[in-house]
Amino acid sequence: MIIAILALFFAVVLSGFLVKVFPPSNSKWLKMALAFSGAYLFTITIIHILPDVLVNSSTSAHGVGYWVLAGFFLQLVLELFSHGVEHGHIHHHHKEQVGTLPFLLLGSLFVHSFLEGSILVEQRHSPDAHAHYSGDSFYLVLLGVTLHHIPAAFALMSVLLSRLENFRKAFLWLLVFAVGSPLGIIMSNTILSQEAPGGLIYTALTGLVAGNFLHISTTILFETSPDHHFNRTKLIATLLGLTLAVVSDFI
Repeated sequence: MIIAILALFFAVVLSGFLVKVFPPSNSKWLKMALAFSGAYLFTITIIHILPDVLVNSSTSAHGVGYWVLAGFFLQLVLELFSHGVEHGHIHHHHKEQVGTLPFLLLGSLFVHSFLEGSILVEQRHSPDAHAHYSGDSFYLVLLGVTLHHIPAAFALMSVLLSRLENFRKAFLWLLVFAVGSPLGIIMSNTILSQEAPGGLIYTALTGLVAGNFLHISTTILFETSPDHHFNRTKLIATLLGLTLAVVSDFI
């Protein structure tokens, strides 16, 4: 649990400094990072998160499906306030918005980050208890969330910097996003340790995040290929993300 908390927190914090290296106006590397992380996220959702919740949940498969559907459309609602920052959108603001803080954007990204952290639950020691993930699966999902947070944190920092025009102030507000996943990890590891294996909370959280990931990853993959134009570099980045997720499953 400590490793997951530190990895997700510092992934966001360190990514905030990328604005000093890569100007937000140069988004080529960001599109490549998004294509890679989107493919990885989609793959682990299909081969790990969904199978795990379907096998371990005490809820029927149809019941799990409703939670996945809810997570998919919850992300759609969150994006009304975040304007797609979680999948790399860096939108420009009007002059009258400079100096103001986008509270709705920060709030929606905090919820998004909190939910992502909530599925990272350590394996239980009881032989008849089901964890969210066991062994290497935990770290594969952790890697997916971490990879997703890097371009998201860069985009958020870019937006905050354009609004506040002060790196220190923008960085302090970035920490709201940074603590979301760690708080989600702490919450779920505390609550689920008291819940029966495969209970309702486990099913709800995992189903919601699976739907969330499906929405984000498919949006990323479609957006990185607008009008279905062939782009060799983006295709390579997508295939690398897919390959990493699949190959890691056999290591």
